Amino acid sequence: MKRHETIEQLLNAPEGEHYQFKEWKTKDSFTETVKICCALANCGGGKLVVGVSDKRPRQVVGSTAFLQPERVRANLIDKLRVGVDFKLYDYNSKRVLAIEISSRPLGLPVQVDGIAWWYVGDSLVSMPEDVRRSIYAESGHDFSAEICNGATIADLDINAIKVFRQTWATNSGNKRILNMSVKQLLHDCGAVTDEGVTYGALILFGTRKALRKYLPRAEVVFEYRSSETAGPAAQREEFTEGFFSYNDRIWELVNLRNDKQHYQEGLFVFPIYTFNERVVREALLNAITHRDYQLAGSVFVRQYRDRLVVESPGGLPYGITVENILDRQSPRNFLIAQIFQLCGLVERSGQGMNLIYELAVREAKPLPDFSGTDAYFVKLTLSGTILDERMLSLIKKIGDERLDAMTTDDYILLANLFQDKGIGGIKPAKFDHLVELGIVKRTENSIEFANGGMGLLARSANGKTSDCQAIATSDWQSLETGDRKKQIVAFFTNDEKVTSSQLAKYTGLTQGRIRTILQGLVNDGVVVKVGDNRYASYRLNNNGEQSSC
Repeated sequence: MKRHETIEQLLNAPEGEHYQFKEWKTKDSFTETVKICCALANCGGGKLVVGVSDKRPRQVVGSTAFLQPERVRANLIDKLRVGVDFKLYDYNSKRVLAIEISSRPLGLPVQVDGIAWWYVGDSLVSMPEDVRRSIYAESGHDFSAEICNGATIADLDINAIKVFRQTWATNSGNKRILNMSVKQLLHDCGAVTDEGVTYGALILFGTRKALRKYLPRAEVVFEYRSSETAGPAAQREEFTEGFFSYNDRIWELVNLRNDKQHYQEGLFVFPIYTFNERVVREALLNAITHRDYQLAGSVFVRQYRDRLVVESPGGLPYGITVENILDRQSPRNFLIAQIFQLCGLVERSGQGMNLIYELAVREAKPLPDFSGTDAYFVKLTLSGTILDERMLSLIKKIGDERLDAMTTDDYILLANLFQDKGIGGIKPAKFDHLVELGIVKRTENSIEFANGGMGLLARSANGKTSDCQAIATSDWQSLETGDRKKQIVAFFTNDEKVTSSQLAKYTGLTQGRIRTILQGLVNDGVVVKVGDNRYASYRLNNNGEQSSC
């Protein structure tokens, strides 16, 4: 499929799993559009063309549907979680809109309200079960999607299913879920197939009796230890049952001994809990999603006075290391990851760890520690100790709006900058986004926090202390803006459409810096920006076009 066909090429394209045509001269249906685009994504990507007849010989009829295509694009991205682009055509004064949908991610079907739509010829249908299972198998063996021989729906806890039902309905806004039969509900989320009950269904909804019979190693053990000494835990509870039966209970146990720490800002005293609820829940979700259920051993959640340790069998998933854990996504149990995503427990597979890192910085706590992790075992230590109250003051002054605009890399850089941990070896371009946000500033030979007068002391380039934290950069070298522009334009010749993320990897600059340079190229008329915000893409302006923003 070509990215930017002419009208003539579109008219001759074969309708089916990659192209769909709708006249929709004046009216449109976003509900139908979502289903169509979902099916296109599941079939490898394609285009929905509005304003063209669907019967051959196709005719351009023109359409006033979707007069705000940018908003439609944003809403489709929000629903489908895949890339969406669009192109407007003016054909003999008749408007044609082509909505381009990227392919689904590897190993996961795209779903809308629990249904993975699919095309069989020109017919829009629910994805066949054999297709769904083959998709799960793309990234390797998915134990959670395997059928557990002998297990039936009667082996699943009705209360756990009830919790899942309510969570899914609330997250999706689809009230129809509340009235589904249990069988239909479990089929729609993939936990049960025509062949039987999956291991994923047992892990998430199984009764205690069923888990002990079919999968006793799916156990999760909570321990509270008041000291480092060996011996029995002060409190211990074992959960050999479905995740949705004990999820809230584990947080309740942690929260029983969740001390408040305080810091003062002016006349006000603010509490910081030792254990952040979102972090604890995300750590447990990661363990359930990524552990190897074919190995013996249980998931352990061990709470100490000032830290939480989550241990799980199996090592990190294939291709994931401690160094790239924030950049790559590879859930070991795809079916479980998908069900968690449906009910909003995770935004996307792999994003939970990013959140854990960011919240650690926001609360001035140490970053997550994977010491003790090896090929057969993952050990995640989450410290609850506040490192420095001045860091909390800095975070408060930055404000929620700028914090929300920061990437995970920005958060880690901010923490290292504050603590003066090996910043000298980091490329200066890495700070560009923080500079744009007004959090740090450049001086002649250093990077400093933009908000001076905070009483922060650190070594500057000459080894002396300064009024705000500074890191030496006297040996930093960078290309001039004009050279960066040439470097980026050269990349476009090899790729028709690119994103700021691709260019960041190519140049070594931050995405914030890349966006600034791209905006300059847009203003110069060299590059066209398609879409807006974080989902924007760019391409060379070969036709004198205007940016869509």
